Amino acid sequence: MTALSTRELADLVGGDLQGQGTRLIVDVAALNGACPEHLTFLDGAAAEGKPRTNAGAVFLAEKHRNALGPDSTADLIITPAPLDAFVKAMLHYRPVAATPTIGISPSARISPTATLGQDCHVFPGATIDEHVEIGDRCVIHPGAFIGAGCRIGDDVTIHANAVLYPKMLVGRRVIIHATAVIGADGFGFQFQNGQFVRIPHTGTVRIEDDVEVGAGTTIDRAMIGETVVGAGTKLDNQVMIGHNCRLGKHNAFASQVGLAGSVTTGDYVRCGGQVGVADHAHLGTGCSVGGKAGVHGIVPDGEDYHGYPAGPAKETYRIAMAVQKAPEMRKQLRVLEKQVQELQSRLAELDVLRVHTPAA
Repeated sequence: MTALSTRELADLVGGDLQGQGTRLIVDVAALNGACPEHLTFLDGAAAEGKPRTNAGAVFLAEKHRNALGPDSTADLIITPAPLDAFVKAMLHYRPVAATPTIGISPSARISPTATLGQDCHVFPGATIDEHVEIGDRCVIHPGAFIGAGCRIGDDVTIHANAVLYPKMLVGRRVIIHATAVIGADGFGFQFQNGQFVRIPHTGTVRIEDDVEVGAGTTIDRAMIGETVVGAGTKLDNQVMIGHNCRLGKHNAFASQVGLAGSVTTGDYVRCGGQVGVADHAHLGTGCSVGGKAGVHGIVPDGEDYHGYPAGPAKETYRIAMAVQKAPEMRKQLRVLEKQVQELQSRLAELDVLRVHTPAA
């Protein structure tokens, strides 16, 4: 790792330097944990309010040039995309470790009927079953299991203890993190004669190119046909994709999202953490679903849904605000009820007086 001056950092990302440019930066850090020899960035929600940092250099946008206030001693590097600039600088200070060139470990269990492409690496304890086809430059980490008949494209990484059941289909440049399970039977049962009877699942899972599957995530095989994860989709840790779901391209699901069977999604769908989606629901292209929401039907294209049951975000917020005001509104209602009762009593008294008062 080589220290860079703030002038060199500005040149690296094509930014506009505000400062002397001679300060040496030795590493990157988060905004709140940075020291004077660190680089950080300011963007998004962190730029609102009164952000503070002890960093020696900060990437930030032109509109946030004065966000750190007059007391800041940091050199500022103005760039239209602070996060992108930060990632570029971070890779200078913390380059991604190269894959160990171990080749094929003799302690891996590889069926003689399996075929592996060029420049693959298989770590000790991995299992590759019969008639598996693996492309070039793939990396299979310790304890991973690849079932019979799986087909895996080029440049795939399968991390430790991940499991691919037989006959799974995996595209190119896919990353499957530790303990993920691809292709277990879906949750399909019939209730007959007082007991649950399993419905056989004979389908498969097809994971398209450039998908990332988080640690502990599960994707169930279809009962018939395919469960599909579209190209470019990113699944966080502990996501559950039920049988026969069909996900579009470039979806992004945060941790603990759960999709019941036969859910479909368009492209560019986003779900926050712990979203639950009922069976046969549909999430339209470009829609987003906020954390902990529960979807039971159709989310239209481009809509932002929140809450339970999930509905348009603005409507959900209005309902939430009204619920917060309910205790005070209840007090006000009691006061009004009392006032109405008093008025009714007075009107009744006036009616009695009118009846008993002689006419002039």
